[in-house]
Amino acid sequence: MKQQRIFPGIILIGFGAYFYLQQANIVLFQEFFTWPTLLIIVGLAFLGQGYGGRDYEAILPGTILVGFGLHFHVVNKLDVWPDHMGTFILIIALGFLLRYQKTRAGLFQGVLFLTLSIILLFSDKVVRWFGFIEGSVGSAWEFWPIVIIGIGVYLLFARKK
Repeated sequence: MKQQRIFPGIILIGFGAYFYLQQANIVLFQEFFTWPTLLIIVGLAFLGQGYGGRDYEAILPGTILVGFGLHFHVVNKLDVWPDHMGTFILIIALGFLLRYQKTRAGLFQGVLFLTLSIILLFSDKVVRWFGFIEGSVGSAWEFWPIVIIGIGVYLLFARKK
């Protein structure tokens, strides 16, 4: 049975703590009084609802919100953290894979987003490793977004047998 009180409970506790600490003006937490922290609080509420309330569909938005919030907190503090669109797609892939773990739905989307994020995050390195910058393969590499669009159109309009 799904428990519907977990999400609002975590939201109220999280926002209450956020605004109390902001009002108390505690120097230790000054850098956390930003909108990414609010994303993390809402994401944690979704994850609490997903795992604690057995509402497994809430795992995907929870993972995305927590991941995006953490990304915006960490991106300017750690030099090794990538500031790239592939990072956002990787977070979405993680959300689908975590939801798949509980619902057995979304594996295809999770693997698809994971593959796309790896391609985006490491495309410059792969191109350099194989020397694709020069020659006809290098110019063909520029059209990979069209291939992705074609796959999407196929998935939307291809009839199931």
